[in-house]
Amino acid sequence: MRFARKRGRRNGFTLIEIMVALAVFSLAALALIRLEGQTIRSTGVLSATLLAQTVARNVAIEAVTEAQPPVRGRATGVEQNGGRAWTWTRDVRPIGDGDVMRVDVAVAGADGAVLGRMTMVRPPADPTLVTAS
Repeated sequence: MRFARKRGRRNGFTLIEIMVALAVFSLAALALIRLEGQTIRSTGVLSATLLAQTVARNVAIEAVTEAQPPVRGRATGVEQNGGRAWTWTRDVRPIGDGDVMRVDVAVAGADGAVLGRMTMVRPPADPTLVTAS
């Protein structure tokens, strides 16, 4: 027994099927474009955070390693790093009996948002290493 072939039926896609496929493809393309934009923004924030953290580390290490202990209280300054000006705030407080110092540093970008922080402890000065002038 032979099956009769229907006339008028053609192989291929209809216009509606093609339009649905284009709509799905365009939604996927828009999602990828948004993802790329977010990635670029995140890279900029990460770069700024890394530079701010480097400035915070430099300021804290300077306070911990200098021969004279830093002045207690809050101090501010500006450092240049990576072609940008970074505003830092250093807070020095005694811990325990007062010979051990806690050094907190916060670094802000041009917009004032804090992007980097560092906390270090300065041990008491070794009296055998201090020379009288």
